[in-house]
Amino acid sequence: MLPRGVPAIVETVLQSPTRAASHETRFRVRYAETDQMGVVYHANYLVWMEIGRVELVRSLGISYKELEEREGLCLAVVEASCRYRAPARYDQEIAVETRIASSSPRRIEFAYRIRSIEAGKLLAEGSTRHMWLNREWRPARLPETYHAALFVEKET
Repeated sequence: MLPRGVPAIVETVLQSPTRAASHETRFRVRYAETDQMGVVYHANYLVWMEIGRVELVRSLGISYKELEEREGLCLAVVEASCRYRAPARYDQEIAVETRIASSSPRRIEFAYRIRSIEAGKLLAEGSTRHMWLNREWRPARLPETYHAALFVEKET
């Protein structure tokens, strides 16, 4: 039984033995994301990673907005990396595959693979590391209620 005020969908997801270890988000490259040559500006890949992680967390039945409002937690980026493999271009359909690479009560790391749907080509790979912060911007711990959804077992 979950504490009062936690969304019912979280309970369903946490009890499911088949919850997804990764999530894929698809969209088309927008004109505003490209430069004069129709190639995606490099910083937009970080935006796409954010879209991927928000959708992964949502697919687990958890809303960032609810974590902020109900639990008083923010997920601050403390490190980001991106390795560019091939250019993305205007109007390409893109897939961002996101997974939780590692996690603890205080930190979480996401890994990303961004690829072109049409060509099946890997465009970029990256990762972001985050720290949970409370309303006073101090390091905080993720409540146990969410551990089953957001924790991954360490690989041996």
